[in-house]
Amino acid sequence: MRDYRDAKAMAKALREALAARELTITHSQALEIVAHQFGLANWNVLSTKIETSTEGDAVAFERAVPIVRIFDVSKAHEFYLGFLGFSVDWEHRYGDGFPLYTQVSRDGLKLHLSEHAGDATPGVNMVVYMKGVRSFHRELTEKNYRYMKPGLRDEGTRLEVEVIDPFNNRIRFMELKEG
Repeated sequence: MRDYRDAKAMAKALREALAARELTITHSQALEIVAHQFGLANWNVLSTKIETSTEGDAVAFERAVPIVRIFDVSKAHEFYLGFLGFSVDWEHRYGDGFPLYTQVSRDGLKLHLSEHAGDATPGVNMVVYMKGVRSFHRELTEKNYRYMKPGLRDEGTRLEVEVIDPFNNRIRFMELKEG
């Protein structure tokens, strides 16, 4: 899987794919699009990130993106997009009638949803640390989602809202208390 260090190769592949469809963009435009795909303001920011990452042999973890097993795209969209408020970043299928692999995100949190049997096991349990859990809980409550009415629990050192998707995957949204 490619990452931001492969940005120039990704920009070239983008230009070639568009050219095959008789759409033309400049190399600079392709670089800007790739930078935006990584959530960065522009190519200059991404370029600096690439240069910084190649300095030294220091280990630096950047982000984890959980893969969540789904079985029904419409139910997944109803839950992740409609109820939780995520947006689709991209979708991939190897062809017509093939399983979906997609990325959804909201406010910096990214999840990969997959219909592929080998990608993940249903029934995963994940923790998402966040700020504003009370507002998030209120937002979910106001949606009046017919399949779930999550509560807000005070666990002493943290506040927690737990949701369970239609495929029995659990997400615990946690906000640590100050002090």
